[in-house]
Amino acid sequence: MELYGYPIKAKFNQPQPSPPKVLPATSTVAANKNHIPSHPESFSMPWMPNSYYKAAALNPTLAPLTENFPGLPPTKIVPFISERPNGVFTRHTLDDWHRSNMTNYKESETTRHNSERLRADLNRAIKDVYQQAKRTQGESARNLGERVNDIEYWKSELCIELDAMIRETNSLADMQKRLERALADTEGPFQVAHKCLLNREKRMGIDLVNDDVEKQLLTEIKIIRSCRERLQQCLDTVNAQLMCNKEARQELEKDLADKQLGHHIDSKCYQLKNTSRDIHFFKGVERIDATVSVPETWARFTDNNIFRSQSARATSAKLRASTESLLMGTADEMWRQFSKVNDAFTSRITETANAKSKIQTHLAKTRQEIFQIETKIQVIQKTIKDKEAQLKVAQTRLDERTRRPNVELCRDAAQIRLVQEVNEINETLRNLHQCLRASEDMLQMLVRSKGVLEQDLVVKNNSLFIDQERCMGMRKSYPSTVQILGYV
Repeated sequence: MELYGYPIKAKFNQPQPSPPKVLPATSTVAANKNHIPSHPESFSMPWMPNSYYKAAALNPTLAPLTENFPGLPPTKIVPFISERPNGVFTRHTLDDWHRSNMTNYKESETTRHNSERLRADLNRAIKDVYQQAKRTQGESARNLGERVNDIEYWKSELCIELDAMIRETNSLADMQKRLERALADTEGPFQVAHKCLLNREKRMGIDLVNDDVEKQLLTEIKIIRSCRERLQQCLDTVNAQLMCNKEARQELEKDLADKQLGHHIDSKCYQLKNTSRDIHFFKGVERIDATVSVPETWARFTDNNIFRSQSARATSAKLRASTESLLMGTADEMWRQFSKVNDAFTSRITETANAKSKIQTHLAKTRQEIFQIETKIQVIQKTIKDKEAQLKVAQTRLDERTRRPNVELCRDAAQIRLVQEVNEINETLRNLHQCLRASEDMLQMLVRSKGVLEQDLVVKNNSLFIDQERCMGMRKSYPSTVQILGYV
């Protein structure tokens, strides 16, 4: 192997004179055999490049010959002129030459052996790298494939549960509509019973007795109100259950959407190869941990969603059964009480009496009290407006004083008094508003009492007309059981 451009040059690469055409005598060569070169450091020099051997391949200058050279005539002696002072020449022996060759051979063999061993190590390292990369990528692909299978399993479970939840929600929504219709159908009987009581309240004198008709009407109102409350409670429960079903459905849909997106991403990652087009370098991405769950919590999350949906469906099915039973029970109960009230009305119609009490006196007092309380309310409202204006002034002053610069923001006597003034006015306004609310409540009560008295005075003289014509005339029509059950 030849290495060119090595920085160290040979020491014997100076130009030499052309060699003589006649070799020296063998005795001279033998005499020069034990000649030591004048540069012993050349033996300890490191490995020389090819230029060294090229320079050393030149024929060196021979030692000067003596005049009495034996074996050759004087005419055969090659004349030689020394270029170095004192006739000193540097020369290597044949052993040095052989030893140098052997050293070079050994160094070359050692270098080749090291190179071969390095190449073998490199081949093994490259092979190990490829095998490790293939094994690692295979494990990653296998894990991704398992992950895709897990997602597909949970997707199927979510789809099955979602379909069941949609069917149950639709059934419960139908039951909700039936409940709403049944609740709306109870409004008619309730209004009829309530109007009958109001009409009977318009009777005069002895007619204002707590007779069997009134008791049955009150019982009917109580039953209808109880049925309405139960239906309303059931409707509220159904609405709450619908919301629960909706939330469970939304959780399932959201989880399913996440699963679909995750399945798409993991499938795409599973199909990526070293020859794919959509692969790039993302420096430092392995140090970013954006995960929010582990396989156990991931599976538990979907399992909890499914379990929550199953629990909601079971509760919804029980609720539908109880609602159906409630509709049947309330319809039968209201129909029986309706028949009892009609029988009581038929018996009471034959009994008539007229009476009148001191309703007019109470009505006049009520009107007077209404006038006085309305006057008082106006006074209180005017007082509140005056106090609010005073409060605006005090609060405006305080707001303006907050804009004082730096140390001028002093908590002086004016500041303290303004704060006290605002608190006092607020307390006064609270008391006035309480008085106003109490007066308005009392006014409403007086107005309601006045309405009752006026209504009683209008219809007291025709109690029989009320019982026979108005009350029984209204009670001739009543919703059928089918309507109460909400089937139409």
